[in-house]
Amino acid sequence: MNTPQITFVGAGNMASSIIGGLVKQGYQPDRLCASARTAAKLEVLASRFGIRVQQDNTAAVRDADVVVLSVKPQVMKEVCLEVRPHLSPSTLIISVAAGIRCASLSQWLGEEQHLVRCMPNTPAQVQMGASGLFAAEGVTADEKATAERILAAVGTAAWVADEELLHAVTAVSGSGPAYFFLFLEAMTQAAVQQGLDPVTARQLAVQTAAGAARLAQSDDSDLAELRRRVTSPGGTTEKAIAAFEQHHLRQTVDIAMQACANRSRELAELLGR
Repeated sequence: MNTPQITFVGAGNMASSIIGGLVKQGYQPDRLCASARTAAKLEVLASRFGIRVQQDNTAAVRDADVVVLSVKPQVMKEVCLEVRPHLSPSTLIISVAAGIRCASLSQWLGEEQHLVRCMPNTPAQVQMGASGLFAAEGVTADEKATAERILAAVGTAAWVADEELLHAVTAVSGSGPAYFFLFLEAMTQAAVQQGLDPVTARQLAVQTAAGAARLAQSDDSDLAELRRRVTSPGGTTEKAIAAFEQHHLRQTVDIAMQACANRSRELAELLGR
């Protein structure tokens, strides 16, 4: 089977991350293409990864087996209408734009196109991303495998059966990195107030977060069990956990994630018109 020709329409951070991940995994650079209005962005990609670049979106998609739409949601409709006449019905379309539903993409691109929506996140920039994927009706098993391979190049890729669940994916992983950055900010500030210098406080907080995440990945135990293993009865950790519970950390997280998912739904309505 031939290696699919993949074209990225849009050459921002997410496209660059996915391209870098694919090349790192051995994907042939000459089977990758990126298009964008800005020549400088394209020159960086061509120099760094050896891929083909094109400032004309229509020329870039013409021979593509897979088109990854990685433009800002605000210009997605314009770009879809631009490239629509130049797409083959057999071209798999993967959208990484937040909030644009398959119904809107289908209206702009044509009902015959096979569509996969993806909600990635910024740790994809270091091949540690967490992406949620949804396949619209008509997408084949082979096409799903292709989409998964592309997104797995930058981390974990998980499928959801209902497109509406991508709002929950947005709440947990799409926006999730910012929650952890906020928590790391708070931990660092608290450590500085207790006497540590800012550099040491940041170093210890960030490494602790990375280590905890790696431990959770390597151990299939329930997360509550992992927490209990660190929490000795009557010890220091128990006091900290009790303070979090007393001040309703769980409820705060629930409220925040619900607000995120609600806003995701609102933006879907606005951007899909």
